[in-house]
Amino acid sequence: MTEPRRIAAVILAAGQSSRYRAADPSAVSKVVATLGGKPLVRHVVEAALAAGLDPVVVVTGFAREATEAALEGLGVGFVHNPSFASGLSSSLKAGVASLPDGVTGAAILLADMPRVSGDLLRTLVAAFHDNPRASALAPNLNGQRGNPVFIRSALFDDVALLEGDVGARALLRGRNDVIDVAMDDDAVAFDVDTPDALSARDV
Repeated sequence: MTEPRRIAAVILAAGQSSRYRAADPSAVSKVVATLGGKPLVRHVVEAALAAGLDPVVVVTGFAREATEAALEGLGVGFVHNPSFASGLSSSLKAGVASLPDGVTGAAILLADMPRVSGDLLRTLVAAFHDNPRASALAPNLNGQRGNPVFIRSALFDDVALLEGDVGARALLRGRNDVIDVAMDDDAVAFDVDTPDALSARDV
């Protein structure tokens, strides 16, 4: 019997939200700012759960308590990154290092991309399964790679070598075994950096 292909989700929610808080000094963190009455990070986590990603791991750092409270009642695990100020790579490394044996790949999601839906993730998961020789996969909107990025477990050791403020897309550069999935949904390119960006898309 073939062993099931298990794809995890690592959701990066540790950043300091510097631009967001500069524009709104009263804000705790952009990942707990609300869209449609729901924290941004909760949108992302619910999409990951709806897509069947397992386990779903949220990496916290800045505003750890508020982030965890925003996800109360959801079946997720948490990994705290005390080195969050050193850049995105430290959170990516913490999340990937926490994944259990048996995971064959991981979707790397950003907590400030609330328009990424469960349906969109299911499309990417299917493409990832359909291309087992690909080391990674990324959505592509109008010729530009977006997020989330999916990486095969064979790249997990490479994650540990990343430094600074870089994410999973840094692993894709120069590789010829990466699948680009053409998308017409700008959710893969939309993130929230400022309160204006959030209010402009609130519905």
